[in-house]
Amino acid sequence: MDVDFTFSSRRSPVVCLHGCVASSQPLASNIGLDILKRGGNAADAAVAIAAALAVTEPCSTGPGGDAFCLFYNGNTGEIRGINGSGRSARAQTLDFLEGRGYAAEAPPSPSDALNVTVPGAPACWCDAVQLFGSHKLSLQEVLSGATELAEVGFPVAQVTAHHWAKWVAALRDAGKELGGELLIDGHAPKCGQVFRNPTLAQTLKELGERGKPAFYQGRVARAIVDIINQNGGVMTLDDLSSHDSEVITPISTEYKGVRLWEPPPNSQGLAALLLLNILENFPLKAAGHNSSDYIHVLVEAVRLAQTDALHYLGDPDHVTIPLETLLDKSYGHQQAQRISADRVMEKVEPCQMTGSDTVYFCVIDSDGNACSFVNSTYMGFGSGLVPKDCGFSLQNRGACFSLCRNQANCIAGGKRPYHTIIPALLTDSATKSQKPQLLAALGVMGAFMQPQGHVQVLLNMLEFGMNPQQALDAPRVYVHFDRKTDQWMVNLEEGVDQEVAEEMRKRGHKVNWPITGHQRAQFGRGQIITVGDWWNPSASQTDHSPKVLWAGSDPRADGCAQGY
Repeated sequence: MDVDFTFSSRRSPVVCLHGCVASSQPLASNIGLDILKRGGNAADAAVAIAAALAVTEPCSTGPGGDAFCLFYNGNTGEIRGINGSGRSARAQTLDFLEGRGYAAEAPPSPSDALNVTVPGAPACWCDAVQLFGSHKLSLQEVLSGATELAEVGFPVAQVTAHHWAKWVAALRDAGKELGGELLIDGHAPKCGQVFRNPTLAQTLKELGERGKPAFYQGRVARAIVDIINQNGGVMTLDDLSSHDSEVITPISTEYKGVRLWEPPPNSQGLAALLLLNILENFPLKAAGHNSSDYIHVLVEAVRLAQTDALHYLGDPDHVTIPLETLLDKSYGHQQAQRISADRVMEKVEPCQMTGSDTVYFCVIDSDGNACSFVNSTYMGFGSGLVPKDCGFSLQNRGACFSLCRNQANCIAGGKRPYHTIIPALLTDSATKSQKPQLLAALGVMGAFMQPQGHVQVLLNMLEFGMNPQQALDAPRVYVHFDRKTDQWMVNLEEGVDQEVAEEMRKRGHKVNWPITGHQRAQFGRGQIITVGDWWNPSASQTDHSPKVLWAGSDPRADGCAQGY
């Protein structure tokens, strides 16, 4: 399984003038670029990529999962988004789960059918094209590239082949068998092996022809309910038919002349903004990139921001503290006062959640529109349940719910869980009376790594002058709470100096170093497209060209950025 997989290649940033896409699969990037060349805009291309990734990377994403997107309108400067996350079955209350013998200390296993929430991605795809698309291409045309890819087949990429096999093995270890539609002769496809998914092609074709009803009513809906109920779940056809996306207004914070935009709860976008507000109080550039002082402050700030997010966030209908309170700069300053170079803050315990596989991708078109998009089935193939003749697996996003009463994220019927997936946009810090100027579409996938990844790649550009590709290439830090050892862990990627790791241990941190090979997946896989080279400190004012798009794609994935 490529245990000694190395990351030794070098990439230049992609530079182009007319349009740019970046995703974790070259075939998907190519399909998105084709949509731009056919007259579609950033939203059209992003949905085309989302569907293509469902074909090429089903161990991370698909119609059985959720999605969020943010869209920047190049004409007006308006930023809106779509919350494409689904809700729990209405019958799935805490009392119901406790009646089945489950509790906070003993929740359902992650792949249990009870953890399947309504898939929100297909509705998000349809609504993104309707609300933000060019209307020059039909939904069927937007999905046609992915449909053909599923019908004809494609050779599986190297990193994807590894994760495909890993998640198939994980399901088998849990006593489950992934549906045969996502295997070849009962096995995960190997790198370079051609994989076809004709049943997914049919699902995508029907979605293109009939829109949301093709998924949330009729054949596909019945297949979803059947497989869930056969495995002990309680989802109904009404749960599916009543689903709809939510149009959202993003939340943001300013950091040294730029503004980072994230989706509001139930997403964890707030965690990234809290983190920036804390870090603004420290001289990070002077500390030096990935120095022990820099990483120490980053780690402590992550612990504070993540703990607040886990404590306060959940379904927006159940959030009790105003977001303005948490996003106030004075609150960030108060949190920063808790961090010092010689003291590690007290232990705090978040709710139970684990890592995930997800896809993040972004597009900027020739009219200056940008679409930042994320799609996920949560933990690999999610529940591992594959509705008959549909070609995709169902997510297990309900594993993010808490079973603790009185928590914002406690399970309830018809409720959205705390959601890890977040897309981001970056603009200048224009006042409300001015049109914000787009600077970048960016994101890093990977459960709790996502807000940490957003901030690290942003700081790589803003504080340390890296171009988008360098910002993604740089070694990263991942901070998480390990319930097995009951302590916070600091994972440092290969490339961070050994002396830094040793100094972090002296400061009281529990450090894993170096993280190498495919274990690097925990640091997420990101994409960045910037408008101009605003991150370049050596360029003179006349050197900057706001028309040039610069892009990078994460070397921890199979993908690439493409432009024209």
